[in-house]
Amino acid sequence: MDRTERFYLIDELLKARRATPLAVIMKTLGVSRATVKRDLEYLRDRLHAPIVWDRSLRGYRYAEPAPGMPRYALPGLWFNADEARALLTMEFLLSSLQPGLLGPRVAPLRARIRELLGGGDHSAEEVVRRIRVLHMAARPVAPDHFEVVASAVLARHRLQLSHYSRQSGEITAREVSPQRLVHYRDNWYLDAWCHLRRALRSFAVDAIRDARPIETRAREVPEGELDAELGDAYGIFAGRASRTALLRFTPRRARWVARETWHPRQAGSFDESGHYVLELPYSDDRELLMDVLRYGPEVEVLGPDDLRRRVSDLLAEARALYEP
Repeated sequence: MDRTERFYLIDELLKARRATPLAVIMKTLGVSRATVKRDLEYLRDRLHAPIVWDRSLRGYRYAEPAPGMPRYALPGLWFNADEARALLTMEFLLSSLQPGLLGPRVAPLRARIRELLGGGDHSAEEVVRRIRVLHMAARPVAPDHFEVVASAVLARHRLQLSHYSRQSGEITAREVSPQRLVHYRDNWYLDAWCHLRRALRSFAVDAIRDARPIETRAREVPEGELDAELGDAYGIFAGRASRTALLRFTPRRARWVARETWHPRQAGSFDESGHYVLELPYSDDRELLMDVLRYGPEVEVLGPDDLRRRVSDLLAEARALYEP
């Protein structure tokens, strides 16, 4: 019999009698005196069970909970130590996607699980100590805006946005029908139907300056259309992929790139010299250019010609910065 079963049996025994002797609990559970004592201590300390020893009745019973104490109830869904640690780890990873966005909503659950786990090797603090989530180039999101956007996505109603365009430096008002939230390269994006542009657009959530829900029902865009328009091109930019980039990486860099996913429909192979040739579709080349340039001399753009020229021009501009 595991500890969870013992807890429920103890609960049944205490509810069925005015007071339950220690010997009865030991016999029913088939465990030692020390084990019963540990179980009773856990129920009292971790689950706030108001269990007391009644000297006059010579047994254990439930007392009225002290004022201000949480009301006691055994969990309807029980987790063993491994499951609780896994749940805490998932919660930590989710909250780490953007500090402050999910924390307030899951804080009560986190506190409850920590009580269940206890200390020592089962300490929830081990999750924080042993797992690190490093944010690179993450842009902070206003929690209030994120909550409004997330609620609209799930409730399926429209949003009125004030959105800042880093490209133009302007703020525009947009009425949008939110479709889904996307966490991409440490930042959040809202895929939505823009009623101003009459097309699908991807909005950086950190660039939202104001967000208000509109009771009007959101326009529904089929999943296939979303994927074709927003998931087909390279990176976060919208548009159906219409071109194919051919990139050739050095044998040394190939050890990393050959294991990476740059695009769901990419194709890659090694040539006779050990170079890795990566083929992938794209529409807007802005993000692709940034990814190519970070590899410097360890990648060559084989095609198309205009992409090759753009990389060459940008490298020339960068070199000019360092020439006397």
